[in-house]
Amino acid sequence: MTTIANPVRAGLAAGNISLGVGVRGLRSGEIARMMKSAGFDWLFIDLEHGPSSVETAFSISVAALDAGIVPIVRVPEGEMVLAARCLDGGALGVFVSHIDTVDDARAAVDALRFPPLGRRSAGGSYPQLGFRGGSAKDVLPALEQATLIIATLETPRAIENAAAIAAVPGIDVLTMGLNDLSVGMGIPGQFGHEKIAAAVATITQATLAAGKFAGFGGVYQPDLIKKYVGLGMRMVLCGNDVGLLMAAAQERASFVRNCMS
Repeated sequence: MTTIANPVRAGLAAGNISLGVGVRGLRSGEIARMMKSAGFDWLFIDLEHGPSSVETAFSISVAALDAGIVPIVRVPEGEMVLAARCLDGGALGVFVSHIDTVDDARAAVDALRFPPLGRRSAGGSYPQLGFRGGSAKDVLPALEQATLIIATLETPRAIENAAAIAAVPGIDVLTMGLNDLSVGMGIPGQFGHEKIAAAVATITQATLAAGKFAGFGGVYQPDLIKKYVGLGMRMVLCGNDVGLLMAAAQERASFVRNCMS
């Protein structure tokens, strides 16, 4: 029987926290081994706001599979063909942006799941299987089981529909884009606001009831990360390559410059 490991899915199912890091500025396979060594569980390969192409996503995904870190892509709103191509190229999950309604969630499942749940076209020689061939009878169920479809809720309307979205078969995770959500709520950047905390609680309750998982990104203050993890968030995007590099570089430059003081 063909199987494909997805340590993120296994970790979430065990109740563990799962840590991701965004890949936005760096566009070569070294990022996979670097972030694995740094202690992250998955890569957030950003095709929505970053400069990366589908070819870049393929290369990083293959490198990530070899390095033992899970490659997950984010695609722009409605770009389901791109998302399916990235899954063919080695990704083990997709962050689907701007899921506001049950219909949005069902459309994502329809595009990204194989029959009978969806209409994703079967390819072949998948990187997830080391480019080996195999019977569709064995290969497709293994890919289905390993693939995470992650609905990103970024508006007040999406939060209102959280329970119904979580209940859609084929959706595995509800995650929150807290930056866009705060803007939509009229409280831009106020990630500690009671409205954001209430939305986090709504998402975690919805996923718990549906047997799914909850996550968030866009918040990097240690106290708020700890608070929202305490509320039940388990799939946490911890930052991105550009932000982490800038923070470390600024800290080092400041330290060395002040050595003359």
